[in-house]
Amino acid sequence: MSDNENVADETFADLGVHESITSALAEAGIVHPFPIQTLAIPLALGGSDLIGQARTGTGKTLAFGVSLLHRMVTISDGVKPTHGKPRALVVCPTRELALQVGRDMDVAGKHLQMRVLTIYGGTGYDEQLDTLEKGIDIAVGTPGRLLDLADRGALDLSRIQVLVLDEADEMLDLGFLPDIERILRKTPSDRQTMLFSATMPAPILTLARATLNKPINIRAEGANAQMTVPDIEQFVYQAHDLDKPEIISRILQGEKTTKVMVFTRTKRAAQRLMDDLVDRGFAAAAIHGDLNQQARERGLKKFRAGTISVLVATDVAARGIDISGVSHVVNYECPDTDATYVHRIGRTGRAGNTGVAVTLVDWSDLQRWKMIDHALDLNKGTPEETYSTSPHLFTDLSIPEGTKGRLPGAVAKERSSDRERPSRQTSGEGGGRRHRSRRSTEAAGDHAAEKKPADQPSKPRRRRRRVVNGVEVNREEAK
Repeated sequence: MSDNENVADETFADLGVHESITSALAEAGIVHPFPIQTLAIPLALGGSDLIGQARTGTGKTLAFGVSLLHRMVTISDGVKPTHGKPRALVVCPTRELALQVGRDMDVAGKHLQMRVLTIYGGTGYDEQLDTLEKGIDIAVGTPGRLLDLADRGALDLSRIQVLVLDEADEMLDLGFLPDIERILRKTPSDRQTMLFSATMPAPILTLARATLNKPINIRAEGANAQMTVPDIEQFVYQAHDLDKPEIISRILQGEKTTKVMVFTRTKRAAQRLMDDLVDRGFAAAAIHGDLNQQARERGLKKFRAGTISVLVATDVAARGIDISGVSHVVNYECPDTDATYVHRIGRTGRAGNTGVAVTLVDWSDLQRWKMIDHALDLNKGTPEETYSTSPHLFTDLSIPEGTKGRLPGAVAKERSSDRERPSRQTSGEGGGRRHRSRRSTEAAGDHAAEKKPADQPSKPRRRRRRVVNGVEVNREEAK
C-alpha cells in the first residue's frame, strides 16, 4: 500500500481525537481529515502554538475546531463553566464566518456537554448577555462585539486556555488589528494560541511572533503551490458594465450551473443586481452591509437550503461561508487584490469538489487584473473581449444555444404584479390613499357640491381688504 493510500485511509481517530468527537463527525459523514487537519491536529492536541496556512476551502475550521474541543474535554477536569468566563475563544473577522464556525463546533461537539456562544454585532444584547450569565465553555465572535461585552464586564477573558485567530489576514484588511491586540492583552499569557489564514502578510507574521509562544508553522501545500484551488476552472472576460447582467443571466442557465455566488464591490451594486435578476425571473437574494443581520441570515439560509439559487454579495460574505453545492462564483467586477480574488473564488471547489470561477473585467480594471494574474501565477493574460452573445461564452460555460437573459414567464409575472398594485393602493395598504391625485380629489368635491340641497343658503363671500398708504379703503367708496 502506497503512502497516498495510507493518508487517504487515515481517520480523525488515528490522529488521537477524542472518541465522542470522532463519532459526531462520522454521523455527519466526516471521517477522513484533509491535509491541513492531518498536520495541525496532532500538534494542537499536544498544546503547541500554531501558525496554519492553507488555501481557502481546505478545512481550516475543523483543523482548529476539533483540536479546541478535544482540549476542552481533556483539560476541563469536570469543572463547569462560570458565568461570563469562557475557557476558549475563537475570533473571526465577519458575522457570517463566526456563525459558520459556531455551526461547525456544534456538529463536532454534538455529544459533548459544551456550551458554545456565537457573539457578533447587528443583533440585540439580551440573548447574548443571558447566555453569558448562565456560563459558556467556548466563545466564537467578531472583535467589535467581543470587546464591547468585555468592556461592559459581561465577558471575562481572564480564564482563556485556548485562543484561535481565524482568517487573520482578513482581520488585517478590515482594520481589526488594534482590536485583536486589545483582546490578546485581556487573555492569560500562558494560553495556547492558534492562528490560521490563507495568506500571511508581514503585519500578521509580526503579530504572530509577538504573541505566540514558539509557534510551529504549518503549510498544507508546498511553498510553490498556487494559492487558488486547482479544482476550480477559472475564466476571465473583458466585459462592458451594461452587458454584465445579461451575461450573468445566461451563465445562470448553464447546463452545469446549480448554486451561484456573485460578488460585487459595493452594497448598491449588490442590491441593484439582485433586483435585476429577480425581475428576470431568477430566485436570488442579496447579502450586504445595508441589510440587518436577520435579513442576511434569512438569505443565507435559503441559499444553503436551495430555495434560491443565486446569492449576490459584497466581500462581507466572501469569508468562511461553507455552503455545499456552489458550482459557480462570479466576480461582477475585478477584485481589488489577489487575496480578495482567492477568497471570493474559494466559495466553490471546496473540500475536494470541483467548481467554476468567472471574472468580468472592465476596461478600466485591466491593469489591476494583470497584477492579480501575475501575483497568483494564473497565466491568463489579457482577458478576451466578451459579450452576452459571444459564442465562446456559451461554449466555455455549457450554456445551451439560444439561451436568453430572461426566464420564460418572467414578463408575465411582472405584468401580473403591476396589475396587483392598484388593488393594494385602493385598499389603503402601503399608504396608497395618501397618493390620490388632485384631480380625483377635486372631482369628489364637485360631486359633493352637486348633491347640496338647493334651498340651503350659501355662505357670504369674504370681503377682501384694500389698503392705500396705510389707510383701509372701502371698495364702494373707491368707485
